Amino acid sequence: MSKILVTGATGFIGKALVLRLKSLFIDVIPLSSNDGDIAHPETLDRIEHGQISHVFHLAGRTYVPDSWSNPLDFYQTNVLGTTNVLEFCRRRTIPLTYISAYIYGHPEILPLKESSPVRPSNPYALSKYLAEEACEFYSAVHGLPVTTLRPFNAYGIGQSPNFLIPSIIRQALYSQAIIVKDLLPKRDYVYLEDLLAALLATLNATSGYKVYNIGSGYSMGVSDVIGIVQDVAGSSKEIICENVVRTNELMDVVADITKVTAELGWRPEHSFRSGIEKIIAAERLGRIHE
Repeated sequence: MSKILVTGATGFIGKALVLRLKSLFIDVIPLSSNDGDIAHPETLDRIEHGQISHVFHLAGRTYVPDSWSNPLDFYQTNVLGTTNVLEFCRRRTIPLTYISAYIYGHPEILPLKESSPVRPSNPYALSKYLAEEACEFYSAVHGLPVTTLRPFNAYGIGQSPNFLIPSIIRQALYSQAIIVKDLLPKRDYVYLEDLLAALLATLNATSGYKVYNIGSGYSMGVSDVIGIVQDVAGSSKEIICENVVRTNELMDVVADITKVTAELGWRPEHSFRSGIEKIIAAERLGRIHE
């Protein structure tokens, strides 16, 4: 029986992907930092690889603010780690799906197509772009089938409270006020379950190099997010903005998802509100069972 290797298997997306694959009765080999450093070849060499039919590479450093203070860790994990996975796949001729990120930087025109100029605006985005370049090289030179997904802003159950949406939700439910750094930036959000569907859609890729944007096709500001969260939560907390602008902040991004819809048949099924409803329901249920 063939198996699927998932790197970053204990992360926000990786953990959910492993559960989804198992629910489909697919044999999964989960790999996490507990098994070793993804940038070291021996971490992968220890894996029984004979029956692996596909690799989902999700391992990586992801928190943008940390990339400014410690960029070398991001380059080592995200660039060298991805190259290590590519070597593993090349030697065994295993198709790869790589999870990238929003790498376009400050956009000239919205919505953003996969062919739009790439101008990484932080060390994290640069590390993901360099990893993408390695993926394209391995596909072109070695004939390795590689599909790259560029999720814009994923959110869902189980996301770290360091990120904006879980932070807002927890404050709306449990705090006296909702405190945010900045109300102005707008983002294109994609719900976790929709992202998992996009990942599964790449299993049929058998040749070449493909890149797809994964998003909703519209953007929402922080004020809009807070409004929907408070409405779903039934709260009316005071909103406090600290007016702190992040380094090289992007003010608006929107994904053009025409290509992924045409070629993979994927489109998001969740509205932003329906995603928030699921997260808040899960949060409340979790509190009941604590």
